[in-house]
Amino acid sequence: FTEYNGDRIGRITTAGVITEFSAGLTPGGRPESIARGPDGNLWFTESRGNRIGRITPGGVITEFSAGLSAGASPAGITAGPDGNLWFTEYDGNRIGRITPAGVITEFGAGISPGSRPLSITAGRDGNLWFTEQTGNRIGRITPAGVVTEFSAGISAGAYPFAIVPGPDGNIWF
Repeated sequence: FTEYNGDRIGRITTAGVITEFSAGLTPGGRPESIARGPDGNLWFTESRGNRIGRITPGGVITEFSAGLSAGASPAGITAGPDGNLWFTEYDGNRIGRITPAGVITEFGAGISPGSRPLSITAGRDGNLWFTEQTGNRIGRITPAGVVTEFSAGISAGAYPFAIVPGPDGNIWF
């Protein structure tokens, strides 16, 4: 788990024993979301530190920022179908991809200005799906970076927040 105000990454055992990790984190970085990566590590976003972090099961933290635009505010993160991690850039109005080696690519084409992408998930269709909080839309991005936005049927001012694939094969938000 992430500790947004505590600037730590935490681990809790099934018995309830908590261990916190902070060595290697940018002070004031505000870790936000966390996801299991395809490389056996955990990956997380640092919204104020403007970085993507990786933590090993042993607690060793590495941060990545090369290729990430200034002021992007990474928010949500998920493992993608292509063996990479995908994340949202809340203030950057983009979707980012980071390889397990730490190479970042940003995608902004097709995302409406000021939409503020927030949460992201991998769908069973092989694409990534994300919420556009102030854009009041749901976005889909292919592993090649092609974005499609959907807004029909979403109540005005809904501010879509979290998103997840459902057991029925649909995307729920």
